[in-house]
Amino acid sequence: MLFRLAFVLVSTMALLVDPTVAVSQDMLRDVDLGSPDMSTSEMTRAEVEALLKAAPRPGADGPVAELMGKRLSHLDLSGLDFSGSNLRLARLNGTNLKGARLDRAVLNQAWLIEADLTGASLVKATLLGTQMQRAKLGGADLNGARITADLSAASLVGARLAGADLSADLRNQSMGLMRGVLKSADLSNADLSGANLSRASLEFAKLKNANLANCNLSRAELAGADLSNANLAGADLTETDLASALLPNAAALAEARNLDKARNLNLARRPP
Repeated sequence: MLFRLAFVLVSTMALLVDPTVAVSQDMLRDVDLGSPDMSTSEMTRAEVEALLKAAPRPGADGPVAELMGKRLSHLDLSGLDFSGSNLRLARLNGTNLKGARLDRAVLNQAWLIEADLTGASLVKATLLGTQMQRAKLGGADLNGARITADLSAASLVGARLAGADLSADLRNQSMGLMRGVLKSADLSNADLSGANLSRASLEFAKLKNANLANCNLSRAELAGADLSNANLAGADLTETDLASALLPNAAALAEARNLDKARNLNLARRPP
């Protein structure tokens, strides 16, 4: 209890000291998710299918389909192929995208709060500033994707993020510190091998049995995270915050790199 209180106080002070962090965590302020703009669709599934069929084939110049800013919330778009399409600023809150293909799709600043992407393919997709709180991505393929999305409380059980880049974008901070945010997300059994998670926010995330081999976890925030039985072979833990994190066994820790340079290692929890 005392540690949790201290953690909250430190986090609060961080927001006061660094206003860019406060901005990045305040994207939903004054947004009415129940408004027609955020909760309805201006197209039917049939109209979306027709647009996708009429679009240039993959490999043509420009995006395959232009859906920028479209309202598509709570629509059933399961199984459709959006590969290479432009969905920037699109509203897809609560949308059914099970099994959809979004390979190389542009989803920058799109809204996918509570969207269902179970089993979807987002290989090499770009998700910059995307709002995906409580989204369902169980078994989804995000290999090689660029992600600075907010995936707080999202389910990524068994998801594939090998080689994905969720690191902070330090070049452009006009909208705050843009990075992968996976607070309280469930990444159990996920494959994050070779992923870049530098400065990513993973507080209280579930990483049980996750494959973090050769991950860049430098300066990542893992306070309170569950890393039990995680594979950390070759993972870089330089300045990684491990306060109250549940660590894997000693053998797994021995295979990580720069464990001695991690922050708050003395406050981490060891397996029973």
